[in-house]
Amino acid sequence: MRRSIVTMFMVLAIVGTIGSLAYPVFYSYPHRFDAVKAAIADPGPAVNTPWGPLTVADRDLVVRVELEGLWEIPAGRQAVKLAPTKAIKEAGDHLVAGHTDLDKRVRSVAADLAIALPTQPTAEQQGWLAELSAAQGDDYRREFANLLRDEHGRIFQALAQVRSSTRNTLVRELATATNRTELDHISVLEKTGYVDFDAIAHEATASPAAIPTGFPAPSSP
Repeated sequence: MRRSIVTMFMVLAIVGTIGSLAYPVFYSYPHRFDAVKAAIADPGPAVNTPWGPLTVADRDLVVRVELEGLWEIPAGRQAVKLAPTKAIKEAGDHLVAGHTDLDKRVRSVAADLAIALPTQPTAEQQGWLAELSAAQGDDYRREFANLLRDEHGRIFQALAQVRSSTRNTLVRELATATNRTELDHISVLEKTGYVDFDAIAHEATASPAAIPTGFPAPSSP
């Protein structure tokens, strides 16, 4: 009996030793990606990912694409509902369809790169939606066309800069898809006949887009 008890304690001791050695290995394996996610979530200047380096500009672009959809989809739905003209309705349809597709893309990219996405429009974007809701008739048509066209022009320039410099495959593919969508939206908004090109040109001159690093500013004529 005494020998059996001693043997049992020896077996338990051996099992305990093996378990203590194996525990860190088995525990860390399911959580091995947590460290990678944490590093990507707080990248500093840049962080390596399986798809290439991820910079702050890359992250900002992913977040901005999501933000665009958060207010442009409601704006598009409102335009379709009001449908003051066929061209306005068409523009609204394109906004909803385009950003619904981009929303799926950006969520997939953000999940892979561990980027936290916003869940509601910014205060400025909410203000734009409020302006559209308060406008009526011809004022609404003009407000809708110019507000959306102006914002699309700004992100179109930002997309070109990031697309030309990013070394991250996922961000490059998202920028390419977003670029196509934004250009389509710019085209249908301009077809409404309500875009004030003089005002857009004046604003672009007052606050020109930043020149990408490595490219000289154009010389004066």
